[in-house]
Amino acid sequence: MPAPVEAKFNATYQQHLQHLKLKGLRPKTIDAYARAIRRIGEHFAHQINDLSEQQLLDYFTSLMTSHSWSAVKLDLYGLKFFYTHVLKKPWVFPDLIKPPKAQRLPDIVTIAEARALFAATKVLSYRVLYFTLYSLGLRLGEGLRLQVGDIDAVRWRVHVRDAKGNKDRFVPLPQATHKLLQDYWRVHRNPLLLFPSRQGGVRAAANATTALDRGAVQVALGKVVADCRLKKRSHPTACVTATPRT
Repeated sequence: MPAPVEAKFNATYQQHLQHLKLKGLRPKTIDAYARAIRRIGEHFAHQINDLSEQQLLDYFTSLMTSHSWSAVKLDLYGLKFFYTHVLKKPWVFPDLIKPPKAQRLPDIVTIAEARALFAATKVLSYRVLYFTLYSLGLRLGEGLRLQVGDIDAVRWRVHVRDAKGNKDRFVPLPQATHKLLQDYWRVHRNPLLLFPSRQGGVRAAANATTALDRGAVQVALGKVVADCRLKKRSHPTACVTATPRT
């Protein structure tokens, strides 16, 4: 590949990153759209400013053989963003890809099954986190991001920040959850985070600046589900289908 071609691609790629950040997109979206342009650039020898419909058809057809529909869509949206905001060109292929529609219902975790999961979770921080996710109906990331100031015991609600769609919302705070969080906070006493990192033990948790590790939380729950012999695909973001009574 000629050096001028690579240099031009690198320059436009940097502009792509700037536009992604300036448009206020979520970090995961920025990463996905950036990765899309890198992958498409490598496929077309970094010459992607004037791709034809046939070139795109061939590329996405090939991509489908090795990647999920989700990855295919992200590459398409990333390229559309690149054309619209970096190249300032209209996107003329609105119906290029139409993934099959699928609606999947989450597995329902009963109250009895949830109680079994909590009882089988030996690590205190994980047990409190799982109960909080379950009782408040939160996704894993939402629970990990909770801060002490998000708990409003006066109005009995929790401020959930940076939720899906980059929106905030309020959810009711059950008394049982509030009591559990109070007791747990007295253990670590971190002034900011409700679920501080466990690295370094309890003393280190008081000064931790990061939350519990997401991967460790998921692995731990997987082991608990296996120990409880639940056949449902239980995970921290789906273990919220019923709210325990306060």
